[in-house]
Amino acid sequence: MKIEIPEFALVLLVGASGMGKSTFASKHFLPTEVVSSDRMRGWIADDETDQSATGDAFDVLHFIVEKRLKNRRFTVVDATSVQPESRKSLVALARKWHALVVAITFELPEEVALARNAERPDRQFGAGPVRRQMLNLKRSIKSMGREGKRPRPSTRSWLT
Repeated sequence: MKIEIPEFALVLLVGASGMGKSTFASKHFLPTEVVSSDRMRGWIADDETDQSATGDAFDVLHFIVEKRLKNRRFTVVDATSVQPESRKSLVALARKWHALVVAITFELPEEVALARNAERPDRQFGAGPVRRQMLNLKRSIKSMGREGKRPRPSTRSWLT
């Protein structure tokens, strides 16, 4: 599969925990291009899984995304982003700075996500969160295309 992405874009990696978003990001994007919600939690609380740090972590994530877009830097957000509300402020930042928005959704079977999370010592939270994330994604995926739609200029591309 070939994926083409505009040169100046905000890319949202969307999917439940364990779907491979971070692995995909590390394979296809520069480390400086990727703004990760887990990494922001780590910066705030010294623990990427500390959910009590989520609010502050997303404040930092939005700050960094805005500064990158303001400076016309290609930016990737690595977060679940499975609900329209979680994408809305990011889409607004992209519009403010005239960046195109691209969402790459990760929709693997639930069993895959559960197995991957079970293998990660820092992700022992059970099936509930993954099931909710997958349900939220399924509910919002039909309207996702209308959230930040614009014409597409020059692109980056790679084979997956």
